[in-house]
Amino acid sequence: MNGLTEADITRMRDQLFFEGPERDRRLSRFWLLLPLAAVIASAGVVSDSTATVIGAMIVAPLMTPILGIVLAVVLADRVNLRRSVLLVVAGAAAVVAIGWLIGLFVSYPVVAATNGQVAARVTPRIVDLVAALATGAVGSVALARSDISDTLPGVAIAISLVPPLAVVGLTLESGAPHEALGAFLLFVTNVAAILASGIVVMTFHRVHRLFGQRVTTRFRYGGAVAVIAAGLLVVIVPLWINSDRIDKTVTRQTEVQAVAQQWASDVGWSVTGVTAAGDQVLIEATGPSPAPGLSTLRQDLNDAGLKGLDVRISLVIAAYQNVPG
Repeated sequence: MNGLTEADITRMRDQLFFEGPERDRRLSRFWLLLPLAAVIASAGVVSDSTATVIGAMIVAPLMTPILGIVLAVVLADRVNLRRSVLLVVAGAAAVVAIGWLIGLFVSYPVVAATNGQVAARVTPRIVDLVAALATGAVGSVALARSDISDTLPGVAIAISLVPPLAVVGLTLESGAPHEALGAFLLFVTNVAAILASGIVVMTFHRVHRLFGQRVTTRFRYGGAVAVIAAGLLVVIVPLWINSDRIDKTVTRQTEVQAVAQQWASDVGWSVTGVTAAGDQVLIEATGPSPAPGLSTLRQDLNDAGLKGLDVRISLVIAAYQNVPG
């Protein structure tokens, strides 16, 4: 099935490629908007403001050269492929650098432990890849079909490109390279997903068969697709590891909370929080004096299949007084 025409291809080239008489104007627009989006994203992350980060997503022009890679691949256009790849790489490096520079002016570390925006972007999972694949497909369909192109702002919000790069710069400056690596993995995941789903959409429209032969600077379409597929497979491995680790942590935390709440209820106390840190689970409980013994809790945990789990508990004795009416 193919609904594209020569006019559609020309329209997409005009939207995505930095070529022709408008090349300098498009490049200047890209390099004007991208640093501004990086500043907005970095400020939003530092202030832990979701609304500000969303604003950066809308302003950011990084989606254009990424989709440009997709179109250049299906058209077998070597020149525009090289140009789009360079723009993505240079743009990503610029955002990281701006994030790092803004971090210099922040007097405290911007890390996952104290910042929700950072915490949301340093442990990407398989579900993030699934969402990115779907979002990338929507973006490619909106590009191919002018009648639904008004969905592109929603695509920009749904897929995170500039904010993870800003987090990379901020966490590097804060001395948290492991978190920076996680944020960079999220960016790479989103890029790989856009490329993969974009290739599928364009293949569905048979663009590479109908229009690819009209480009003079051709290359092997199959080779480019193989590289994109390999990149997608590479990111799946750490995403799968993260997903498995997080799922196990959440399951373990839920099991401990159920046991702890039952134990606390039996002794007249209440559990105020259960958190997992690495291989250890911390229980916070409060209640009247005297503090209850912990042997029963340990036995209950063992009976629930949590015998080898390292558990710590913080007992806070609460003083209760009557307030006359």
